[in-house]
Amino acid sequence: MDLNFNQTLAANYRSPSQIIRVLSEAWVKDNGYCPNCSAQPLAEFANNQPVADFYCANCTEQFELKSKKAKLSNMINDGAYDTMMQRINSEDNPSFFFLTYSKELSVNNFLIIPKHFFKSDMIIKRKPLSPTAKRAGWISCNIDLRKVPESGKVFLVKNQQVISRDTVTQKFQQTLFLRELSVQSRGWTLDVMQCVDKLPERFTLAQVYSFSDILQALHMNNNNVHAKIRQQLQILRDKGIIEFLSRGHYRKTI
Repeated sequence: MDLNFNQTLAANYRSPSQIIRVLSEAWVKDNGYCPNCSAQPLAEFANNQPVADFYCANCTEQFELKSKKAKLSNMINDGAYDTMMQRINSEDNPSFFFLTYSKELSVNNFLIIPKHFFKSDMIIKRKPLSPTAKRAGWISCNIDLRKVPESGKVFLVKNQQVISRDTVTQKFQQTLFLRELSVQSRGWTLDVMQCVDKLPERFTLAQVYSFSDILQALHMNNNNVHAKIRQQLQILRDKGIIEFLSRGHYRKTI
């Protein structure tokens, strides 16, 4: 995998945003692959798709690309809020590639957040543009990556180090069970996964219970949070996300 952008492709462009769009999309087309089935290359959608940029002709996974200079931040700027909300709540919502690049125009990080990790509360509505703006009243959004469990951040390149393709596909496929869950059930599982992320590698049931108030606030209609926590830990154990050590004791596996 060549981490350098092919800068000759942008020779006829002057806008910085257009230059990066051309270079980053060309880089993904030449170097990217499907994290689900490992097929390469990815196919490009026609221009002006509502969200997605690429798709896998083999398994039909869809991908939207977001590129940013320097470090990967917790908040990623995105497009129209309403369009984004409609797409992530649809059956064909895309997974998201996030790419960061250096001032020398080489890739620092390239990761995917699978679509089953997206929830509505990750999409942060921004203020409407002012009445004097060219697109007065238009509302964009940010994507809050702090709400994504660590198992939902699958790096293909991390700190300029290329991750093996087998590792990428294994990690991507390990969480596909989330797609089989209802929206409500998946929300519970993702919230408990985030709580587990905050704990050490080996942790106890009592430590997960310490997040009960937070989980209750997120799921106000549930009257037995402790039972729900135990249920979610069993799901994570059965799917290999955590390992059961002994009564009330667990270990993270990914």
